[in-house]
Amino acid sequence: MTAKTMKEKAAELLQRCEVVTLASVNKEGYPRPVPMSKISAEGISTIWMSTGADSLKTLDFLSNPKAGLCFQDKGDSVALTGTVEVVTDEKMKKELWQDWFIKHFPGGPADPGYVLLKFESNYATYWIEGTFIHKNLG
Repeated sequence: MTAKTMKEKAAELLQRCEVVTLASVNKEGYPRPVPMSKISAEGISTIWMSTGADSLKTLDFLSNPKAGLCFQDKGDSVALTGTVEVVTDEKMKKELWQDWFIKHFPGGPADPGYVLLKFESNYATYWIEGTFIHKNLG
């Protein structure tokens, strides 16, 4: 199986997953994994989530953008490393807004407490259909 085929299979797997696990690195240097709702993805290269501007993970990413993200379904899994950018751009916040966010951000897309997390991957560990591959994505 080629790496391209594996990357395509990983992207298909990600599309089936509503929830991913995102890990930040806290100020003590420990990983802090949390389940997150995936709101958009561009293959496995860029994955978007939303959170509160004052959440612990937002604070972690503002001081250290290094991140891990993983997802799995029916025995297949992908673990990614990369970086997270905290995005406050109003256009992107409107574009990626979902109606169910209103219970968390009553001010809508302009709510100052609403931010986006943009995960960009640089390395993947694939376990898909019994094949295990480590691959640089950069």
